[in-house]
Amino acid sequence: MKPHSIASINDLPNDAKEVIYRRFIPQVLLEMFSVPATFQDSQGRNLLRLECEAGTSNVILDLRHEYDAPDPLLYAHLTDTIYDQINVLLYVVNDPTSPRFDVDRMPDGTPTEFGVFQRNIPAEIEALNAGLAPGQVRRGLRILRYSISSFESFVLSLSHSLYFIEPLSYHNAIVFERYGFNYQQGLRLMERIHQGFQPSGEFFKLMNGSSPFRDPEMSDSILGRSWAIHDGILSAPYQDVTMYKRVGEHAGINTYPDGEW
Repeated sequence: MKPHSIASINDLPNDAKEVIYRRFIPQVLLEMFSVPATFQDSQGRNLLRLECEAGTSNVILDLRHEYDAPDPLLYAHLTDTIYDQINVLLYVVNDPTSPRFDVDRMPDGTPTEFGVFQRNIPAEIEALNAGLAPGQVRRGLRILRYSISSFESFVLSLSHSLYFIEPLSYHNAIVFERYGFNYQQGLRLMERIHQGFQPSGEFFKLMNGSSPFRDPEMSDSILGRSWAIHDGILSAPYQDVTMYKRVGEHAGINTYPDGEW
């Protein structure tokens, strides 16, 4: 029987499920870093790691360009919704040749969990000054359109025409809007954020230079707003935002008209 969910893929033999999960890896990514079709290096060591145990409805894919690379080239965490739709919990592409900023860990090595529980402020300031967004340890590769194309082919292969994603930060949601995603929940929050950063808005007033992440000039950029939100300007975490996309369709949502990066 043809698999239609993460759970049904995970119940397949290891070789079969690896073939299926490879489908959503963008070919351009493999070409950029000369990842062999075998996903092994010259010594026969695996560059691709999958966590997809039988009986579970989650998969974690970790692809390295070199066996001992400190960070993945691609890291993805997918799960099933209660209706067996595909939900993307995390999807990160790193440029392994770019400088690393330790925003994901404290100086003693303790994980920051994306800055939710604690923050490495000096590393975040360095990342901000380098033009990175909240949560980024390295710059990306600007291949999202290829990633979406590959992922939609994967979704179609499971006989679905719809999939979900949970943006971790404000800037992620804005980017997904521009690639055709809609909101299952969180649209009102996004509209409130945009209004709040208008002159005399509730968040604009807090962009007072009280921290490096609240420079007044940052109010009018996607990146600046995202850092301010990461800095707690909403007085609550950025959460409970879920987006979805219908394969081959563009929803036309735009909560930040004319917004620049």
